[in-house]
Amino acid sequence: MEPARPLDALNRARNKRVIVELKNGRQYIGTLIAFDIHINIVLEQAEERVDGEVTRKLGTVFIRGDTITIASPQ
Repeated sequence: MEPARPLDALNRARNKRVIVELKNGRQYIGTLIAFDIHINIVLEQAEERVDGEVTRKLGTVFIRGDTITIASPQ
């Protein structure tokens, strides 16, 4: 069995709900539509959470990979 790579994990999460946490502590939850080798991420039906509470509903968002600390399937 071949070891999993980080991009493989993101590929399995495509079209599923994911939680993306940023360096500033904010979280974005939405459906993972696309990503690239820099871990830039596009989410649809995204919501922003601060301290665990939804603060905004954003729709489609692009998140720069260098701001991300965690990306996890929900």
